[in-house]
Amino acid sequence: TVEVAGPEKFPLDKLARKVLAANDDRRQVIADVHARYFGAELNDQSLTPTAGAKPRIGRTSFDEWFSRAAARA
Repeated sequence: TVEVAGPEKFPLDKLARKVLAANDDRRQVIADVHARYFGAELNDQSLTPTAGAKPRIGRTSFDEWFSRAAARA
């Protein structure tokens, strides 16, 4: 298994806020620590490389990646 990650770490609610703001979407994001994602409760480590893994860390920030992806869309 190869694990990859970006140079930044965001809680899922902050990431959602960044995406909405970048799209000029004024909807409010409300964090719920007990909300389920496909039946599983997530925490701040759920979508990050596993403990002991040696992930490949990219150099591109989320904002850089998102602006490039938006330009292609």
